[in-house]
Formats: sequence, C-alpha cells, structure tokens
Amino acid sequence: MSNSSPTGNGFVILRAWCVKEEMSRKGADFALLLLASFRRLADAATAELARRGYPDFRPVHDFALRAIADGAVNATELGYRTGVSKQAAAKTITALEQQGYVNRTDDTDDARRKFLSVTARGQEVMQTGEAIFENLHREMEAAIGHDALADMERHLTRLAGKDACSPWIGRNVGGD
Repeated sequence: MSNSSPTGNGFVILRAWCVKEEMSRKGADFALLLLASFRRLADAATAELARRGYPDFRPVHDFALRAIADGAVNATELGYRTGVSKQAAAKTITALEQQGYVNRTDDTDDARRKFLSVTARGQEVMQTGEAIFENLHREMEAAIGHDALADMERHLTRLAGKDACSPWIGRNVGGD
C-alpha cells in the first residue's frame, strides 16, 4: 500500500489511523478502512475516466446518472434518491447538463416543469465506468486471489445487505 495520497484528499491520514496497532479503535478503524478502500477505487476509476476523455466526471455524477436512468426525472426526485437536498441535486443536474451527460426537456402539460434524461454521452460514460470497475475488480482478484475476493464480497454483502449496491435507487437515504 502506498504512503502517498493519489488525490491529496487525506488518504494518508486515514491510512495512518488504520495501521496504528496501539489504538483500540477497531470499529472506527474498520469504518475508515472501508472508506479508504472506496476512495482508492473511486480515485482510480475517476483518473482512468479522465484518461479516456471524461476529465469532468466525478463519483457523484455516476450516482446521479444512475438515479436519472432509473426514473428520477427532476431535482426533487434526484435529491430524494441520492439523499441530498433539492438544491444540491439541482447543482449536480446543471453540471451534468453542461457536460452533455443529461438533457432537460419541457413537460408538455406544465411549462414550469422540466424532465431529465440521460444522453448518449451519459450512457457512454456509465458503460465506460462499468468496464473500468470490472478491470479494477480483476486487479483486486489478482492481488488477493479469487477465493479471498469472493469471500470478502460475500461477507460485505451479508453485512451491508443484499440491496447495498443500489441504496440510492428508489428510497430516501437521507433519513427523512
């Protein structure tokens, strides 16, 4: 494991907490280990997306695109599905629209309303991201072995729940 931060986002601090054996913070350390693992995967995928022509794409954009593709047609629904405020969802929608990942179309029944849809470029970046994560999965498998990775996935699924891979789709994760 590298001692440097790939994005300068505090990964070194997280790693330092995780490796201090004298601390009896097993629960907190486990949470930090999961967070650091997610960050490492997200950072690697974001960097690879940038290399493949999507320099403006961030993990939050993927969550939003998937929710929109699954039926979130406006900022209120997107905020509900992703657990953020309507204002934060609107800001994400504006960024996605400016980058060509989503379209807003007028509601024929109410000119004040706009509907969201994922563009061909949005579909393309989601498919590219999926391929990148498949490659990262293969790299993890090569590093720790097929059985160890399968065990880890099985245990994480048991701990997080079977629907953990899409917690933002169709339910409020913000606790309201």
